[in-house]
Amino acid sequence: MKLSLPALTEMKTRGEPIVMITAYDHPSAQIVDRAGVDLVLVGDSAANTVLGHDPISTVGATMDELAMLTAAVARGCERALVIGDLPFMSYQVSNEETVRNAGRFVKDAGADAVKLEGAGQSVQRVAGIVAAGIPVMGHVGLTPQTATMLGGHRAQGREWHKAKKVFDDAVALEAAGCFAIVLECVPEPVAAAITSRLRIPTIGIGSGAATDGQVLVLHDALGMRPGAHEPKFVKRFAEVGEAMEAGVHRYADEVRARTYPAPEHTFAIAPEELAAFETAVGVGAEQNILADW
Repeated sequence: MKLSLPALTEMKTRGEPIVMITAYDHPSAQIVDRAGVDLVLVGDSAANTVLGHDPISTVGATMDELAMLTAAVARGCERALVIGDLPFMSYQVSNEETVRNAGRFVKDAGADAVKLEGAGQSVQRVAGIVAAGIPVMGHVGLTPQTATMLGGHRAQGREWHKAKKVFDDAVALEAAGCFAIVLECVPEPVAAAITSRLRIPTIGIGSGAATDGQVLVLHDALGMRPGAHEPKFVKRFAEVGEAMEAGVHRYADEVRARTYPAPEHTFAIAPEELAAFETAVGVGAEQNILADW
């Protein structure tokens, strides 16, 4: 049974941590859903995680790409809520275009909700999406789509006035109708103050343990991006990338040694059927001629 949005608020009230992770394809969605996560984000991080765009930027992801990935993930999640991440320039132009793109995630791709970054004009966008009946998750602190304006991928709110802005942005997004807010790379005491002030859940990434939940990129958490830059807040919970590489090496070695496929991996044919086939295509006669030579 699908988790509900009110259930998330109840989890916050009970002090029960909310687990959120990214996924970008159907098998991964099935795995994280069976593992019991609460929220699955089809993040614009797909740009540098699975789509091969700029390795340190999320702006390359398009609506078409994320809609396709979201649909695949939605088909794989039975319990977890699926959130489609509105990519760069899908909500900046107008409320009408924003609602249209958000609706595409829900109607065409099967998402349960959408996420967008920032405050400012994004507060108006949130209100418009919510008015259309679509749940919205906000995102403040480090907002990767506008990292250039923030001076790069670095922690936000380390000076009191900037911390106050992050706080005010979160409050404004709650007032606009967000059901939850991601706090990225915010000092833990600031995240704690925001979490205490808001009635809706906060999901932290690089913002300490005081938030109502946590989110990580699946490929970072499982070590599936060898050589990629890992932010300070990433912890590897498995080394799937190494296991995959070792498995492919073994496969390649066995193919080259002709030990794979073995008899147990092949399909048999009855002797009489084989004989009839050889007669039909002349295999036996051709072999006899070659033998005579």
